[in-house]
Amino acid sequence: MGFKLAFVLFLFAVPVIWCKDGNDVTIIVKGSVTEAETDDNFVCATLDWWPPEKCNYKHCPWGKSSVFNLDLNHPILFKAIQAFGSLRIRVGGSLQDQVKYGVGSLASTCDAITKMSGGLFGFSKGCLRMERWDELNRLFQKTGAVITFGLNALYGRHQAQKGFWHGAWNSTNARDFINYTISKGYPVDSWEFGNELSGRGVAARVDSEQYGKDLIGLKAILDELYRKSRTKPQLVAPGGFFDDQQWYARLLEVSGPGVLNAMSHHVYNLGAGNDPHIASKITNPKYLSSFADTFRNVQLTIQRHGPWSSAWVGEAGGAYNSGSRLVSNTFLNSFWYLDQLGMASKYKTKVYCRQTLIGGNYGLLDTQTFKPNPDYYSALLWHRLMGKGVLSVDISGSPFLRAYAHCSKQKSGVVVLLINLSKSEKFSVTVRNDLNVDLAEGSGIEKDSSFMRDLKQTVSWIGETASDASEKREEYHLTAKNGDFLSRTMLLNGSPLQLNKNGEIPALNPSLVANSSPIVIAPLSIAFVVFPNFEALACV
Repeated sequence: MGFKLAFVLFLFAVPVIWCKDGNDVTIIVKGSVTEAETDDNFVCATLDWWPPEKCNYKHCPWGKSSVFNLDLNHPILFKAIQAFGSLRIRVGGSLQDQVKYGVGSLASTCDAITKMSGGLFGFSKGCLRMERWDELNRLFQKTGAVITFGLNALYGRHQAQKGFWHGAWNSTNARDFINYTISKGYPVDSWEFGNELSGRGVAARVDSEQYGKDLIGLKAILDELYRKSRTKPQLVAPGGFFDDQQWYARLLEVSGPGVLNAMSHHVYNLGAGNDPHIASKITNPKYLSSFADTFRNVQLTIQRHGPWSSAWVGEAGGAYNSGSRLVSNTFLNSFWYLDQLGMASKYKTKVYCRQTLIGGNYGLLDTQTFKPNPDYYSALLWHRLMGKGVLSVDISGSPFLRAYAHCSKQKSGVVVLLINLSKSEKFSVTVRNDLNVDLAEGSGIEKDSSFMRDLKQTVSWIGETASDASEKREEYHLTAKNGDFLSRTMLLNGSPLQLNKNGEIPALNPSLVANSSPIVIAPLSIAFVVFPNFEALACV
């Protein structure tokens, strides 16, 4: 027994021995079982309501990018959405709780949002005309978009004291709007109730007891109106910051089983858009990892108080107040963004909505030209390559190398995402399969002995992959143009990612590399690596 224990401890120390110089790293992917599963449309982007007058830090970066005034016929917008095949778009944002719907009794009084002193966020209430909703849905249906729509959850309430809103939600206008949507055959995948009214709120907040009761009422409306529909939409809430665990727990308890399909929260962990330290935060592994506590707490809250629900990130822009005009639209931001996608999926997050598809400094598309920013290509690669099954990864060595693994999408095998946060160190990476390693060779221990069988259940196996050395893997290396990590041009395997002469999204082609060679990850670079013959029982 003493020998067994000593040998097990030795095996756990092996990765440390291999990585002692900090450059050679072995990553072990556990392919026997998935540790989480994402939604088919995990990658999501938002369309917001902000008008051109929305400004932060003496800059007004929204232009005509809102739900109200976006050019829905712009060819780049169409092609950018279509390239995903099924991009989830969340229609929502700070002003959604001030938006009425121009249907029923409100059809004749449908005014635009304008700047107004004393209004929430400094703006008046506004109205979505049904003609505009029709135009939006023509774009959504032609491009294959999957829609999540954020409903006004303040309608009918009154402000009893500063920031705190009382009274029951008036569902009349939302009911008319949902009924109109159904009558037109518009396939809304999910309805989200409210934006940043939870916990301590932002500009307004609602008590969790009342919020839970209103969710029950909304669920009854959806059940009634969709009773003849083949598919039923999901109900999502509350779309706020996870700053009060008890508030979220109580919301789940009050609404009860069978009501809330997804509990959504927002992520702006890089701070204010004018924070001069955003770039250093993005390359600080300790800082990035600190947000894991929030994902973990959301997951535990759901497990304990509402296991019928799941976790969504309903909005995530990194830096708040329209993002950072120096960082959010550059290559560097993809280190934060892809790390967030990897971390969120590990903690059983089903959907991750990026703020924004277009608008502000953090849009996947440039607000003025509609051309893709670097994060657009990061999102597209994730959507095309990373499947639903999330696999556990063991990695030792430098904290600056981060790794995530998923079952491959639309083909067999496994995809590993590697993120090198170091500005000076490159890494030579070997990926191993814990199911196909034989440490017993040359050790004098019989392969099929009872000891070896016990040991295989105790430690991760490190050794040869299932693939023959002649097999090829696919590599997608992302770097910055001219080595400038604040560049707005991303390179894929050394070639710039930019629209072709016809304005089409470029092909995202991999390099084919022999499995027998290590993966070389350059300083401040990202790589998706596809192993098509990786034996992962969980991915079959």
